[in-house]
Amino acid sequence: MFVQMRKTIVTEGNADKVLERFSKEGIIEKQPGFVDLTVMVKKVRRGDEEVLVQIRWESEEDWKNWEKSDAHIAGHKAKLGQPKPDYIISTEGGKYEVVTVKEAVK
Repeated sequence: MFVQMRKTIVTEGNADKVLERFSKEGIIEKQPGFVDLTVMVKKVRRGDEEVLVQIRWESEEDWKNWEKSDAHIAGHKAKLGQPKPDYIISTEGGKYEVVTVKEAVK
């Protein structure tokens, strides 16, 4: 299994804007090898907010096929030249190969 992670830090009160973007149905769900997409918000009382997006793929090859697909490229081209929203402080990502998974004993 292959996992893509993206952490976005936003100003206070704006995590919902990131959640909205990733919660809508999209074309990624129809891609071969797509397993699931999880959106998490770090629990904070006040201050900057953190949104973590985890996308799981059956393999790194499936993810690479998505990255170079016409649909993915077109989505990014549509945003080319647009300034990032002012509520986004930073975004960072990483790619991981899953090496161990433990499941609950029932």
